[in-house]
Amino acid sequence: MKNSIPNQFLYDVVNQQENQFQQAKSDKQWSKLLFSGSNLWMDTGDFDAASELWTNEFSALTTNNTLLNAEVQKGVYDHIITTIGKQLNGLNQDEKVDEVAFCLNAIHGLRLAKTFNCKVSVELHTNYAHNSEMTYQVGKRLFELCKEQFIIKVPFTAAGLIGARKLHDEGVPVNMTLCFSVRQNVLASMIAKPAYSNVFVGRVGAYFANNGFNTAGHIGEMVTTEAQKCLRKVNERGYANTKLIAASIRSANQINDLAGTDVLTIPVGVVKDFNKLGLKGEPSIEMPSGALIKQLNLKHLWQVNDQERGVAVKLSTKVPANQDILVEQFHKYGCHDIFPELSNRELVQIKEDGKIPQHNKWSGRIENFEIGIDTLLNRAGLFAFIKDQAALDARIVNYL
Repeated sequence: MKNSIPNQFLYDVVNQQENQFQQAKSDKQWSKLLFSGSNLWMDTGDFDAASELWTNEFSALTTNNTLLNAEVQKGVYDHIITTIGKQLNGLNQDEKVDEVAFCLNAIHGLRLAKTFNCKVSVELHTNYAHNSEMTYQVGKRLFELCKEQFIIKVPFTAAGLIGARKLHDEGVPVNMTLCFSVRQNVLASMIAKPAYSNVFVGRVGAYFANNGFNTAGHIGEMVTTEAQKCLRKVNERGYANTKLIAASIRSANQINDLAGTDVLTIPVGVVKDFNKLGLKGEPSIEMPSGALIKQLNLKHLWQVNDQERGVAVKLSTKVPANQDILVEQFHKYGCHDIFPELSNRELVQIKEDGKIPQHNKWSGRIENFEIGIDTLLNRAGLFAFIKDQAALDARIVNYL
């Protein structure tokens, strides 16, 4: 980007902050969980919260647009916004906001990496979610600031798949986020080949709980365990080398049920709960009722059909240059409900519903295989991030 802030300035800002390395101790319960095979990440950008709970068993922190916005709104970076703004001559307002937002993301990530001596998963500005070239350019720029510790978060979109694949091809570790099903994770791993992909465990469960489906069982946990099995098969067959993250964990019980998943990324509230309860032993995952599975075509959440396998294999060798061609390939293989055409009215509806869509407004399209529940959750999650990114950008404007 023209007139972008030099890396040395960002390093200097970080070195001027209080970033003293946090000495940590080991914890018996977290150590026991490590022996299950799970890597442990803490899901927060809050220095005080992480410092209180950090142990040697944790190896990474993960942030996103929402978590970064929460830190920026505390006012701790207001003076930095002003300082950066004075250096951005020759840029229009939107360009200035994008550049300052990049710098805040970079500075906060660098501070976390230095303070906790760990890897940090940092998410790109939501402006790039549907722009594969900017995903690639900005993702690469962010990674090069801290190659040993940064992992670049990219959302599961058509453009995100293309941008993430370009990043992978240049050795940039990607965390493909906003996945809610086995098929999304398999498609992400084979097409984009990220280092990590996700199932948002708690949000899958919340969709059914919030919409009054009392026979959904532990559907988020079930989807996650099946995604783990499938990703390991994908890796064994040489299509990728992707680890699964169990994200959006809501309870200590879910940690117990998902022990052994490649990565558990855990919010601070759940870390506190687990500190009290510890591991309980064998997992207990209840399947949804057969009637609900049939009614809502739920198998699309934990199975990959022949058409989805076909498009994954096709695109694993060569990814199209732009998202329109990629979506055409999905539709050509009959996978219409993953990247469906949505009207402006429907997009507004998803945005207004918040993180959890209202099922009764989509039931007909779901039951007719026109849109998947995983697709709805993906779009809703992205809109939630866009809302928080807009709040962050508004604060930047106030201090420019």
